Amino acid sequence: MKILVTGGSGFIGSAVIRHIIKNTSDSAINLDKLTYAGNLQSLESIEGSDRYAFEQVDICNRSELERVFKTHKPDAVMHLAAESHVDRSITGPAEFIQTNIVGTYNLLEAAREYWNSLEESAKLAFRFHHISTDEVYGDLPHPDEQEGELPLFTEQTAYAPSSPYSASKASSDHLVRAWLRTYGFPTIVTNCSNNYGPYHFPEKLIPLVILNALEGKDLPIYGKGDQIRDWLYVEDHARALYKVVTEGKVGETYNIGGHNEKTNLEVVQIICEVLDQLASCEALNVKCIEGRPLTTYSSLITHVADRPGHDRRYAIDSSKMQKELGWTPEETFETGLRKTVQWYLDNQTWCKNVQDGSYQRERLGIDS
Repeated sequence: MKILVTGGSGFIGSAVIRHIIKNTSDSAINLDKLTYAGNLQSLESIEGSDRYAFEQVDICNRSELERVFKTHKPDAVMHLAAESHVDRSITGPAEFIQTNIVGTYNLLEAAREYWNSLEESAKLAFRFHHISTDEVYGDLPHPDEQEGELPLFTEQTAYAPSSPYSASKASSDHLVRAWLRTYGFPTIVTNCSNNYGPYHFPEKLIPLVILNALEGKDLPIYGKGDQIRDWLYVEDHARALYKVVTEGKVGETYNIGGHNEKTNLEVVQIICEVLDQLASCEALNVKCIEGRPLTTYSSLITHVADRPGHDRRYAIDSSKMQKELGWTPEETFETGLRKTVQWYLDNQTWCKNVQDGSYQRERLGIDS
């Protein structure tokens, strides 16, 4: 297969492309605008492959999308290109509407035009795989609010997005399903839980905490830190996405989760424990910004004002993926997190290069 991956220089997209090139005989075309979160360094390990190509294209540019389809003639599309940070969507929602909704519309139409030009056998084999998020479902009951067994997001859960980001992703999901029903365009949708792992842009919680800790900076946690998320190691997610695009059924939705529910405070505390083991602050002579020597990274934890509309709990039921496609995550949260922390310790050059001045690990979402 020849697979067109939009957003292939981003965190999840680059993991998907690395998986395709390293573990399959398929080819990958990386279509990416290269915004602040896109980084070609994340693909250095495979960029020399003759099965890899890169196109710097904005998904809002219809004519360029049409050129890419005509040039590369893909057998499938994996659509990951999106603005994806909730905090940024609160301070600047317009870009999320443009990229996630208008961009998805343009991509659907360019792909549909190309699909209509194919011979019947190629049309039957073609897939448009739209990668979405569990945040479109809103939030679930929290243990503080309900006793007994707590519900999980399933493929039948009603949409109830809370932020401009999740609303824009919900909108794109609806467009994709409408193109299937109205035009017979062969689409599949997946919704995943919070990803973590190597090459994650440092505005997200886990890399933010790791890098701040190593510099003796505060480790900010919204509110009490009791918000619960289900965590999925990015390489497990990449395997799942490839399973869906190659074996999934047209018209289906598949939820992909890590079976790792943790509060934000627990996540930060575990990161601190792993850092204490792998990069002792005493051995590295790490000092807090006031100059006080640190003995444990957890002393840097600080609580900040919660962000508006903050969902309290997400949790994915991925039993459909397991039953129908035979996928389960290989990493536990503890094993995946240890690999993640070690990667950031070993790749400080990548971390410095990705921070070009446009982002300095501040927390966003509330105007000053």
